[in-house]
Formats: sequence, C-alpha cells, structure tokens
Amino acid sequence: MKLLFAEDDRDLSTAVRTLLERNGYMVDTVYDGAEAVDYALEGEYDGMILDWMMPVRDGVEALREMRSKGIRTPCILLTARDAVEDRVTGLDAGADDYLPKPFNGKELLARVRAMLRRRETYVPDVIVWEDLQLDKSSCELHCGQNSTRLAGKLYQLMELFMENPKHLFSVQQLMDRVWGWESEAEINVVWVNISQLRKKLAELQTVTEIRVHRGTGYSLERQS
Repeated sequence: MKLLFAEDDRDLSTAVRTLLERNGYMVDTVYDGAEAVDYALEGEYDGMILDWMMPVRDGVEALREMRSKGIRTPCILLTARDAVEDRVTGLDAGADDYLPKPFNGKELLARVRAMLRRRETYVPDVIVWEDLQLDKSSCELHCGQNSTRLAGKLYQLMELFMENPKHLFSVQQLMDRVWGWESEAEINVVWVNISQLRKKLAELQTVTEIRVHRGTGYSLERQS
C-alpha cells in the first residue's frame, strides 16, 4: 500500500515514515499543503495522512482542493486541535478520520488499516490467492503449514502481486509503485528483490510463481 504523508515537523515526519515503512507501507513525505496537493494529483495513493497546521497551505485547505479536483483517496487528518468545531471542519472538508496529537503509534497504524478498509475497492487485511495468504497486519506470507515474514520491499512487491494476480507489471511500473517515482535506486534493485521473492515462494512450496516475461515484466501466476 502506498501512502502520502504531509507533515512540516521534520522529526515527526521521519519517525512516522519509519513506523509506516516498518509495517509494510510505502510512503511519500511532503512538508507543506501545496506539495501535498501536487503529489496527490500526480501520484497514485491508497491513503493520505495530512497534518492540519502546515505552511503555504494548511491540511484542510489542501484537502478541500484535492476533493474539488476529484481526488477521492481516503484521508486521516492530524492536528493538535481537539475542539468539536475543529473536528467538524476537518470532516466536512473531506477527511475520513481525525487523529489528535500527540498520538500513539499503534493507534495510528490501526486507523490507517481502518482507513484502507473503507476504500471504494475494499481490500481485506488478509489477501488470499490460490494457496497463499498474505496477512497485512503481521506481514507474514502463509502457504499451508509454511510461513515466512516479508519485510520492506519484498512485502510491498508481494502485496502488489497478490492484489493484482496475473497482471503483467513492467520493471518501470514496479519501480514507480514500490520504490516511488522520485527514488534514486538503480533499476536492478527490482531484479534483485524479485529473485529473493521467488526463492521465498519456492521455500513455501506454493503452487504459484512470479513468472518472468522476457523483455516485458513479471506477473504472479499458478505454476504450469
């Protein structure tokens, strides 16, 4: 899952990004409301977390503009404001949830999971395809009695494949969806991670495989 996180406090931004990435999310971070609008219009995100008080344009103004331009991505609004009137303002601007500061990391993760379940296209916490089950809360991949925990990009790749079985992804599409279009990583990181993921699947003794389409890309398929 890919999230957009807008927060002008650099220390808090780094801490939250680290928390989210450790739990299997890919995160683009921005530091003002104008940047948040630009990223939301240009990128494809499964969810957004916006701080209310930001420079250039605050989170509520940014969210109103996103909604006016057809961005329907679910959003959690973060703020130190806790008056009822403020919560109403944020929700009326298009927020799906509201989390006051300071917040607990476990609660933020729970609210992110709840937000993603409310997307227009519902995606459960456990994704099942063929004999595989991917538990999004623990980042564990199960096949019968066998299981393995996936971390970082391996988890994000497997999640993408299992949400889109049989879909052919080009190397560039995987770079954009998993590493981000601003990533400075070399293209060969895709090949390295795909190779590691294929070994994980072999160890699980699954009937599925990540199929290599020479010169085209990769797809998750049932073994021939």
